[in-house]
Amino acid sequence: MKRVFTSLAIALLFPAVAQATPYHANPLGNNSNDSFSKAKKIMQKEIYIAPQDMKTIYCGADFNNQKYVTLPSGFSTEVYKKRVKRWEAEHVVPAENFGKEFSEWREGAAVCVDSKGKAFKGRKCAEKANKEYRFMQSDLYNLYPAVGAVNAARQNYNFVMLPSTSSKNYRSFGSCDMIIDKKDHDAQPPERARGVIARTYMYFEAVYPKYNMSKQQRRLMNAWDKQYPVTKWECERAEKIKKIQGNKNPILDDRCKIQKVLSVPSNLTAKLAH
Repeated sequence: MKRVFTSLAIALLFPAVAQATPYHANPLGNNSNDSFSKAKKIMQKEIYIAPQDMKTIYCGADFNNQKYVTLPSGFSTEVYKKRVKRWEAEHVVPAENFGKEFSEWREGAAVCVDSKGKAFKGRKCAEKANKEYRFMQSDLYNLYPAVGAVNAARQNYNFVMLPSTSSKNYRSFGSCDMIIDKKDHDAQPPERARGVIARTYMYFEAVYPKYNMSKQQRRLMNAWDKQYPVTKWECERAEKIKKIQGNKNPILDDRCKIQKVLSVPSNLTAKLAH
């Protein structure tokens, strides 16, 4: 009886969302797969299948078709040590950054009630109640393999250029040049990942109206996009995703055409390709 009363009370609190939020298709973004679990399987079985492409985004660590990682020489971590053996799917644009734009994330919904009658919100509720959120969360253009410990340490922190490379507030990973600012909750990625990160943020803003970068963040991403040109693998990966997911990446389209015409990447492009 108590559980029935609790559920009724929650339904009264959320009359406008008594059912899952209706979804209106976004012609620019992902409309083909709203399962994050399926997206991770696609990454493993359809995108990262050639040995030369099986490298993590931040550390460049090799991995096999079972997702087991070979850590680069000199890699170290003080945290999440149980998560270094396999790669995890990293949302380059963190789920929270766009998830908080959904009312289900911020406030909950009538359908977000657990088996004990307790209401919940956040990512779990957005995933359950809003299909638009699920499509954004499962967008393959935003998902990259990362060493689990690095993925966990980055959390939902914004990418920045830190004022120095050494501080008692920083968390580092040895030879992997990823730096986490524990105090200010920021992350400075290695050079090898900056171009990819920039164009992923730019893509997300271009195709999803719910997501907008700050002016400061947009300036940084524009700078990284110019400083670290698109790579051959980045373009090949985008073509794979376009065939699987159905939507093109408008940020990479023109850049990849230029890259293809040039055919031979510049020394910098070749250096950062993998």
